Formats: sequence, C-alpha cells, structure tokens
Amino acid sequence: MSTIALSAAPPHRSWLPDLSLVGVTLIWGGTFLAVQTALQWSGAFAFVGMRFAVAALLALLLCRRQLAGLNRTELLGGVFIGVILYFSYNLQTLGLGHIASSTSAFLTGLYVPLVPLLQWGLFRQRPGWLAWAGVALAFAGLLLLAGVDGLSIRLGLGEWLTIAATVTIALEICLLSRFAAGCNAGRMALVQLATVALLSLATAPLAGEAPPQWQPLLLVSVLALGAATALIQIVMNWAQKTVPATRATIIYAMEPVWGGLIGWLAGEAMSAGKVGGAALIVASVLLSQLSAHKATHAPA
Repeated sequence: MSTIALSAAPPHRSWLPDLSLVGVTLIWGGTFLAVQTALQWSGAFAFVGMRFAVAALLALLLCRRQLAGLNRTELLGGVFIGVILYFSYNLQTLGLGHIASSTSAFLTGLYVPLVPLLQWGLFRQRPGWLAWAGVALAFAGLLLLAGVDGLSIRLGLGEWLTIAATVTIALEICLLSRFAAGCNAGRMALVQLATVALLSLATAPLAGEAPPQWQPLLLVSVLALGAATALIQIVMNWAQKTVPATRATIIYAMEPVWGGLIGWLAGEAMSAGKVGGAALIVASVLLSQLSAHKATHAPA
C-alpha cells in the first residue's frame, strides 16, 4: 500500500512585530523637537539620564511581578546592550551640539547598510538578495531626504561623534536580535534603561555639566520622552525576538519619513527630493516584508 506525503502548510506569520516597529519609528520621528527644546535648560548627559531614569521607573512598574524570573542572560545581556545604548544616545546628542540636524540625520542613517555588514561579519548571517535590495533602497531614500547639503561633509568633531554613535546604533540592533530570543522583553528593557540612566547621570558632573534649570517644558519633555523611551525599548526587545536585524533596520529607516511628515504638517516645506526619498524608504519596507513572506513560505 502506497502512502502519499502531504506537505505541511506554511506557518502563519504574524505582522504585529513588524507593525510594532513601524510604530516605534513614528514615536522616534516626533521626539526630535522635544529633545532640541529640552537641551536649552539641561546638559546632554543629564537630560539623557533623567529621560532614561523615568523610562526605567515605568518599566519597573510594568514588569515588577516578573522580576523574580530575572536570569543571568537577561542581566548581563541587558547591561551590555545598555552600555551600548549609553554611548549611542549620548554621542548623538553631543554631536548635535556641533553640527546641523540634517548632517546628523544623514550620518545616523549610515546604520542602515552597517547592520547587515555587522550581522555578516560578527554572526555569519548573510542576508538574502531581497534584503540587500531593501537596504539599498532605504539608504538611497535617506540620501534624498538628507538633501544635497548632506553629501558635502567635513569630518570635524561633531561628525566623528555622530559616526561613532551610528556604529553603536547598528551594533545595538544586531545584539537585540541576538539576545532577545528566549528573554523576557520587559526585564531586558528594564536592565537596559537602568544602565543608561545610571551611567548618564554619573557622567554629567564628570563632564562639567551645570545642574538642569527646571522649567515646565523641561519637566514635560523628561516625562514624555521617558514614557516614550520605555515603550520603545520594551517593544524593540519584544519585536526583535522574531524580526531579524536586517529587516528591523529597514523598518527603522521610516523614522525620518515620519519626522518629515510631522514637519510638513507643522508648516515646513517638502521638496520633490524629500518626497522621493520618503517613497523609496516606504518601498524598501514593503520589499523587506516581501522577503519575509518568501522566507516563511519557502519549501522545507
């Protein structure tokens, strides 16, 4: 009697992690103005420290019942990624004190091609051709969003600080995908946030920063950005359990698109180049989802 082998149905893939990361980029795109405003009354390290302290307290409230399960991987991985976050946030903030925001945005966008290269070099995970095509589209879109001025860069202190921040951002994305699987997102995020807060607040007096000048807008910025940071970090730790680093990077490239849209709604002009750049980034995200769909439905 012959038997007929039935191929298993392809596993159902949830879009929620990807959509959650799109939501993260929306929040990122709306935070620049708040940071820029807050730095009028606070030094960079003090502001980052206060912002992450609020975020850590909120994360503690959210996952307090799960703390008993904190394990060695979550603790050590959280501290390691937290140290990298400390450098990325503070180096980028310090760099903004020396260069234009458009130059900073362009240089920060270099993490898009860096992530797949780091994945390949550190973890021997080579992205497929669709993923590379998505990276290329996203980077081309970032170039258009930066504008012609963004391509004329002299490497001074601000530029080097921002490039260093960009490398740490790429490393964080890679490590999140590496450590997140099997870890509790809330506990990992709490350790990361607390690490950044403690290191930043300890660095502020060593860097010679004056105490913050407490103003209503500074308090609102600290509380609002602290809440946003807690949400962002928990979502990233959860979503990157299943979203590979390269695909997450392409989605993260949506940040300047939301920033440009918010600026346009606030009355800023949008050139044809910026509209084209935004369109390329959106296309890159759609291409990355096509890549994920093909990977999920590939025959075993």
